[in-house]
Amino acid sequence: MQDNATEVTAAGIARLAGVGRAAVSNWRRRHADFPKPVGGTETSPSFALAEVEAWLRKQGKLAEVPLRERVWQQLVGHPEGPVAALTHAGCVLLLIHDRPTVWLEVSAGSDERLAAMLPGALEEVLTPRFGPVSAVNSRRAVNSRRPGITPPAVNSPHPGTTPRPVNTAHAGADGVNTPAGGTPGVHAGRVNTSAADPAVNTHPAIHLPTGPDLLPSTPLLRGTAELAAELGARQTFEFLLGRHLDANPRQYTLTPADLAGLMADLAGPARTVLDPACGTGALLRAVDARPDQELYAQDSAPELAALTALRLALNTRAVVRGATGDTLRADAYPQLHADAVLCHPPFNERNWGHDELAYDPRWEYGFPARTESELAWVQHALARLKDGGTAVLLMPPAAASRRSGRRIRADLLRRGALRAVVALPVGAAPPYNIPLHLWVLRRPEKAPAQPEVLLADTGQFAADGRGGPDWRDVGEAVLDAWRAFDRAGTLDERPGLARSLPVIDLLDDDVDLAPARHLPPPTAAEGTGALTAVRENLGATLRLTADLTPPPAEAAHPVPRWPLTTIGELARGGALVLRTGGNGGHARVPVLTDHDVLAGTAPSGSLPESDEEAVLVEPGDVVVPVLGGGSMARVIDDATGGAALGRNLVLLRPERTALDPWFLAGFLRGTANNRQASSYASTATRLDVRRLQLPRLPLDEQRRYGARFRALDEFERALRRAGRLGEQLVRGMYDGLTDGTVAPD
Repeated sequence: MQDNATEVTAAGIARLAGVGRAAVSNWRRRHADFPKPVGGTETSPSFALAEVEAWLRKQGKLAEVPLRERVWQQLVGHPEGPVAALTHAGCVLLLIHDRPTVWLEVSAGSDERLAAMLPGALEEVLTPRFGPVSAVNSRRAVNSRRPGITPPAVNSPHPGTTPRPVNTAHAGADGVNTPAGGTPGVHAGRVNTSAADPAVNTHPAIHLPTGPDLLPSTPLLRGTAELAAELGARQTFEFLLGRHLDANPRQYTLTPADLAGLMADLAGPARTVLDPACGTGALLRAVDARPDQELYAQDSAPELAALTALRLALNTRAVVRGATGDTLRADAYPQLHADAVLCHPPFNERNWGHDELAYDPRWEYGFPARTESELAWVQHALARLKDGGTAVLLMPPAAASRRSGRRIRADLLRRGALRAVVALPVGAAPPYNIPLHLWVLRRPEKAPAQPEVLLADTGQFAADGRGGPDWRDVGEAVLDAWRAFDRAGTLDERPGLARSLPVIDLLDDDVDLAPARHLPPPTAAEGTGALTAVRENLGATLRLTADLTPPPAEAAHPVPRWPLTTIGELARGGALVLRTGGNGGHARVPVLTDHDVLAGTAPSGSLPESDEEAVLVEPGDVVVPVLGGGSMARVIDDATGGAALGRNLVLLRPERTALDPWFLAGFLRGTANNRQASSYASTATRLDVRRLQLPRLPLDEQRRYGARFRALDEFERALRRAGRLGEQLVRGMYDGLTDGTVAPD
């Protein structure tokens, strides 16, 4: 009964059987006994997992089911949703991690026995880790179908704290921080009712699940335990959590692990660390935690607070204190004085509590404007630090220069609270198209006499495409500059990278703290040296283009009358395989876009996670864009192999004994060929690849043409590179002449 409650899509069935989705569609048409849909939609039906497994086993198609895939399908098809399933799995993994023999005892016997005995066993583990926990039946929770997670508070005494849906546009440290107005603080740390306990008026974020709650999860829990025997408890939880985050990229905005590590390093060693917008705990997980440390987390999304607490408990022996609630409106730790605060707050949040928090004592540096929610988070972080403690926040670049925040920025500078602003490279974290900033703050023990502030810009370490910056270089540059500045209170200029400025120099009408506006240009020697290198590289490329220039055409000769065939005929005959780009795939696989094909660049796109299986390109494939009306085809090389095929692209995989890839790509680029295969929509030209024509030639003759087409491709690439180098040289000369690093003569 419990197995039947778990549903699986056609894509999940394909993964279970190790086949493509087309095979599943064929089974549904050809086999009358194939399981009937039990849910989903007409275009995307879902099936009972137990029925599907039984049918596949009967057909001999389930001989080698990957354990990871079976557990994942049980989790994603859980009747209470994947988050509830992941919470139950996390609790059991913590039991296996801390008391493996207890799990062996309670898991022996039927599912009913397991569900009845498990709450008592979990209480023995959850209480020492998180304090006393109470049981709650999720089916009675208000507006909640997530067992094991605190339901939203009702009749909250705090004004404006009625529960609202999660706003997925704004990110917590590793996920979504709900907008201001969430539930009051819920505490999942060790409960201490003494006056010294920093958590007050809170409730546990993780409730002890009841037997009825756990009964539908028993097949999943047994599979999770089996997987933990292979991978380990913490690795199993990280795998399931990572898979869930990848499957919901629009719901969660993640903080990259490298960025989280950099922020933790900037904060330095700390015994107590707080993340007031914790998401799924990326920042606290990056802390080099020790058993004597205390990690505090709060998030307004109950599921994220629960997952963070479990994640930290599995990864460290430090004391873990988790809380659910809107941090600004219902702070769970009003008495906390932490050594460090790490925070990736929501950006551009207007409804953060401006109206009801006007007289809040946290606004030591000024009352933030409605449009300055980030400065409210900055002051909250400072209020939760002990004297001399350090806070590191990820901030949007606008927070450094908006006029509405200049008075607060000025006071932060004057009183020595803001110590550094670091501009990250484009692509460091979502949103990837802007260079986010790191603010390093310190709660001043006393106002410095002549304070300075460190400004750094790491934009030079940005990478091409969406591969992310060179984090090793970013980390070395930022930490070296920060540690030198932190020791001496000042830093000698590092042209183009970092400098410290007296605060008085920044206290003008704008108080603009954007590092790029204050950093000196590179020295003349560095500037002219770099331009010389570009010029030499351009000269070598131009010589290469001259060497690759095609020779003059020979005397005209009669146009050959080749017998022709079409791509469609070749596909039907098995001479090539034709695939089209999809709309989904694995979020971590780079995607080759139509722009990449046209520009000859590396894969730079991304696709949302979906049940649709991604098409991966291989060396020797030919990729053709179908929109735009141009004639282009690209042969995939070793560097591009393994990328996913993006939208509006068609992949042709030739059978090497019948077709040469360069011969195929070359003839597909013919203008006349593209013209006769194109059709016209209302606003765009679309290419019907199946109608493109090729001459029927022996393989040796194909290779002769293919060698010529390959030489033309090398010439085209050299021309593109020469164009980019020329633009770089011209831009550098303009910059050098205008900033004085290059003399006119």
